[in-house]
Amino acid sequence: MGTQVVTARPGSASCILGIDPGLNTTGYAVISREGPQLCLREAGVIKSRRSDTLPERLREIHVGLSEVFEAHAVDLMALEQLFSHYDRPRTAILMGHARGVICLAAALAGVPVEHYEPTRVKKVMTGNGRAPKSQIQLAVKMQLNLQSVPEPADVADAMAISLCGHYLANNPIDQALA
Repeated sequence: MGTQVVTARPGSASCILGIDPGLNTTGYAVISREGPQLCLREAGVIKSRRSDTLPERLREIHVGLSEVFEAHAVDLMALEQLFSHYDRPRTAILMGHARGVICLAAALAGVPVEHYEPTRVKKVMTGNGRAPKSQIQLAVKMQLNLQSVPEPADVADAMAISLCGHYLANNPIDQALA
């Protein structure tokens, strides 16, 4: 069986799913452009129980994301990249499992995936790659015209990742500069 690589075409992503991956809590946010306005369609978390086995926890992530893909016509998934340094190698391995299941869910839905480092998301959102979470939350609130800053942090991060995916996928000039 051949392998098909799906990539986003600049200007083609109108509905973007942002993912803040985690084995315990995976944040997600679906945004779309409606006219000149960016709109938040849905956001939330997919939680797994620490007491469950690793396969059960991965299944929970897969099932949750599959439901999101079924509910929305997602054009692109923006996924936060793993940190390049972990104090605990086991944490990196477990995060790799979660990211693998997340990428599998996107592939099964036929949705291309773009990966963004946390510093790149922060830079796109605020102009500062080392911006604190509070600044990211405020930027998300303003750009999505929300009543209050998004909570919890996993959801706020997913919203920022989806916005980053929107800006970079839909503007080749910004993509080159970021």
